[in-house]
Amino acid sequence: MRKTHGTKADGTDITDEMVEDMADEAERGYDVGKILQRRGGRPPMGSAASSVESVRLDPELKRDLLLRAAEEHISVSEAIRRAIGQYLRAS
Repeated sequence: MRKTHGTKADGTDITDEMVEDMADEAERGYDVGKILQRRGGRPPMGSAASSVESVRLDPELKRDLLLRAAEEHISVSEAIRRAIGQYLRAS
């Protein structure tokens, strides 16, 4: 019986041989540039990392926001960004 060390995301058993191969690869070192290229995630929205802000919305305002976003086929976050942008340009 082969010893396993759990399973990969696809259900494949992680064997002693796979662990050895991964250890050998780690000892050789990793190409950090290549790893960073593979990174997923959200694309940048501006010139720097975006921040997440929190606001309190009363139930009626939240309902109206959800309805407007659905009507325009955009996310709630995008609706908020557009509203803030219009507010700032209006002043």
